[in-house]
Amino acid sequence: MPKRLITPEDLLKITFVGDPQISPDGEQILFARKQITEKNSYLTHLWSVDLKGHLRQWTSGESSAGGGRWSPDGKQILFVSDRIKPGGQFYLMGTGGGEAVQLSKLPEGRIGAYQWSPDGKRIAFTFRPAAAHNTEVAKKDREAKGLSTPPRVTESAWYRLDGDGYFMMERYALYVLDVATGEHKELYAGASDTDAYDFNWSPDSKEVVVVHSANKHPLFDDENDQIYRVDLAGKAWQLKGLPKGSKGSPRWSPDGKWIAYAGDPHAVNWGDGNSQLWIVPSEGGEAKSLSAESDYCMTASTLGDSKDAAFGATIEWAEDSKSLFCAIGWHGSTHIVQFDLKGGHKQLTSDQKTFGFGSVAKGKIPYVVSDATHLGEVGYFDVKSGKETTLTHLNKAFHEEVKVSEPQEVWLEAEDGWKVHAWVIKPTDYLEPKRYPAILEIHGGPHAQYGWTFFHEFQVLAAAGYVVVYTNPRGSKGYGEAHCKAIHGNWGDRDWADIQAATKWMQNQPYIHPGQMGVMGGSYGGYMTNWVVGHCKDFKAAITDRCVSNLVSMAGSSDFPLVSDRYWPGYFFGDIAKIQELWKQSPIAYFDKVDTPMLIIHSEGDLRCNIEQSEQVFMALKAQNVEARFVRYPQTTSHGMSRMGPPDLRLHRLHEILNWWKKHL
Repeated sequence: MPKRLITPEDLLKITFVGDPQISPDGEQILFARKQITEKNSYLTHLWSVDLKGHLRQWTSGESSAGGGRWSPDGKQILFVSDRIKPGGQFYLMGTGGGEAVQLSKLPEGRIGAYQWSPDGKRIAFTFRPAAAHNTEVAKKDREAKGLSTPPRVTESAWYRLDGDGYFMMERYALYVLDVATGEHKELYAGASDTDAYDFNWSPDSKEVVVVHSANKHPLFDDENDQIYRVDLAGKAWQLKGLPKGSKGSPRWSPDGKWIAYAGDPHAVNWGDGNSQLWIVPSEGGEAKSLSAESDYCMTASTLGDSKDAAFGATIEWAEDSKSLFCAIGWHGSTHIVQFDLKGGHKQLTSDQKTFGFGSVAKGKIPYVVSDATHLGEVGYFDVKSGKETTLTHLNKAFHEEVKVSEPQEVWLEAEDGWKVHAWVIKPTDYLEPKRYPAILEIHGGPHAQYGWTFFHEFQVLAAAGYVVVYTNPRGSKGYGEAHCKAIHGNWGDRDWADIQAATKWMQNQPYIHPGQMGVMGGSYGGYMTNWVVGHCKDFKAAITDRCVSNLVSMAGSSDFPLVSDRYWPGYFFGDIAKIQELWKQSPIAYFDKVDTPMLIIHSEGDLRCNIEQSEQVFMALKAQNVEARFVRYPQTTSHGMSRMGPPDLRLHRLHEILNWWKKHL
């Protein structure tokens, strides 16, 4: 049967897989399998696959179950589900069979990260209890009495987070759950104004290592994360001798001698420096970077719309405590790289792919792998043999049904000689020597990368007859610290030079119609789209999605406020000269020159780039009688709507994009 062209609706047929965790005996991989239901929702359940490719489903029903973790003895699986509402609880399921049993008795609130203790007796987890007036019981009581929703009140700048909402003065703390009794207790809290805790058990199960800010006002002070050891009585002490800067993903070595972490001693709040792999003696002392001789960043993420977004570091110890495994984004790929404690590193996985891995056991590393033409599947890497094995084929039927177009990579040269990595996807039914309309896609971040992973949106555009071009201009991760820091506090300069190089390259390709080109992007990509239309006339139309337009107003309207003279020179109040520093890098400042028709997409619930950023774009265009269409998604959606939003709204967005390009290109 001949394959057909891919459509927006094929999003509903994708099987999303993630969070691979290998069993302690190294024989099975537990993973999350997510699908879109007929009720316009995502349903996640736990599955496993053995090393011969045999699948097993562990959870079922209409309530999702995720975050599956093998017990240290491999006899139980821990997971979180909201099957008893409101709120989530921990559940245990025996691997020998039987129904899942509720383990915890938590009040209404939100569970964060969690880990088994190595002896299997406890679970360490972060949890944020709901304030009394925010519980479902309180809401129903108000409705019954006809009372209004109470006002939101905060005395802290840390009161909201995109995708999380307005939590005001509610805070996470670190808790411990007793597996035998199901009882929980708060272990550690109140470290700073924010409540970000990364943690890991000691190998003897007697302590937890915790990373958090040592600052009183973390959102405004220079970054100063520190490492603390906390015993089971809640007594904490700080490891001495560590530098300031960012730190995260602590991992205690199996032999107890070392604590590894990802960190940048010179970090500012936009994270454009390399986050390196460090080790420090577990008793404290001088930290040593294992990745300093490379130009790798531990938090370089490859963006896509068919996999979960992950921006933290992935670090796991080898079982002999002599090396560590990390996920490294480089030149559009993400690979598993092994770092030796004595120095040196080697890339373990191969080809132009994106690997995301979980735990390590018996010399096997479970992963989810995807590439530019294949959706994610579960497999593993065998450290001893050096062999990669893909075990699942959950998206086989999808790929047998639809046509996709394979990207071709090119390296461009900017006006100053800088090399820029780019890809081009020709129309799925491309015919020579015809010229086609083309779309330049600009990624968000900006400190992330496009690359070798399946991008449904790109394939939909190619199927609709467009050439799709996407690049990693300066500011992107994955090309070394100099490439990333080239736009430090200075957007619209070297990144703009690289976008111009891509534009000129497009205009000179025999299969692209130079008068039929469009530009689009989301978040920082929306910023650059706005910048492009204010600085050139090369594009016939544009789409700006969840954009940044005005750095002056964004400085105080984002969930992560800008800090005076930190990443950006200048500030949003006070000295007019400081305000002008931000204003001159704001795309809206140049909108008196814009006559490009624009589709504007934004979520009203976006707390990262507030919708007021797009409102300014829309009004500036309308004031000048420039064609503009403003699509506002509801308060229940967030900054990540294109990747994680309600399925029907994701489809609506894709059709808005297709209709706009059909009209203008």
